[in-house]
Amino acid sequence: MSQPPVTLARPENNPTGYALYGRLVLCSGTANPALAAEIAAAIGCDLLPVRIRQFANGNTFVRLDRSVRGSDVFWVQPTCTPTNDNLMELLIAIDCLRRDSAGRITAVVPYYGYGRTDKKDQPRVPITARLVADMLTVAGADRVLTMDLHADQIQGFFSIPVDDITAHHMFAKHIRGKGVTDAVVVSPDLGGVKDARNFAVEIDLPLAMIEKRRSADGSMTQIFNLIGEVDGKDVLIIDEEIDTAGTICNAAHFVKAHGARRVYALATHPIFSPPAVERLREAPFEEIIVTNTVPIPPDKMLPNITVLNVGPLLGDVIQRIHSGRSVGEIFDE
Repeated sequence: MSQPPVTLARPENNPTGYALYGRLVLCSGTANPALAAEIAAAIGCDLLPVRIRQFANGNTFVRLDRSVRGSDVFWVQPTCTPTNDNLMELLIAIDCLRRDSAGRITAVVPYYGYGRTDKKDQPRVPITARLVADMLTVAGADRVLTMDLHADQIQGFFSIPVDDITAHHMFAKHIRGKGVTDAVVVSPDLGGVKDARNFAVEIDLPLAMIEKRRSADGSMTQIFNLIGEVDGKDVLIIDEEIDTAGTICNAAHFVKAHGARRVYALATHPIFSPPAVERLREAPFEEIIVTNTVPIPPDKMLPNITVLNVGPLLGDVIQRIHSGRSVGEIFDE
């Protein structure tokens, strides 16, 4: 049975650049096919048909329906829940592409699972973020495209190029569109101060920060102090992800107790592990602004959640990588 034709992005679709490799081919794993479709629409190409399934014994199988020999292949697969399944699927897909003689393989990992295990912060623990970097490289990835890594040093775990794109520009545009001006940017912990400061500079707002301390096993946090002024101000609490939502919800209640007017949550990755939804529902958020780097199940969508689409941004970055143009120019415009 013949397969339908597939539209592939070619250099003539992007005449300002020079293609360093063969045709641009976009593929998707099973972790976030909706985002992959958004990226394909932004680029103006079809997703290459692939077959992905699990055998009865739990083993993952990947097969390409078209050859990618000599092509510049971008495989979209955030390593979100179920993290181990999605990560293994990505590794197998990269190996599949390599064995089909792809010209270059870029792992598009909008959310980098295990990114929070980026250092030895206690005895006898692994640095899993480095292990994942090694596995992606050994599998055959030539490049990685990701968004808002938990820590900058993760880029240094790779021996291949890594493009770490931020959603802060999208957040800034959204906040400006709402007319929020008399506000302050708040980092929910000291570890996020650098990113919060960069966002505050971009949106031209003052910065405040919360000092918290986490228990030895990481299961509980306690807030000790607020550094900065939030009384009578709108507050923008920014973090790279919302997991169980303990940190950001505690921060929201804390700034409210210190006189904050309206409180907004901004986070690139809406992981929403239990009991995140219950915590977010009870927290005093005017709006919870996230992106679609990972899918949000319908039962986790609250009325005050706004999801920004990163598909066009990632599509632009992919085209620039393919044609050898600067990625940084996007954010200089």
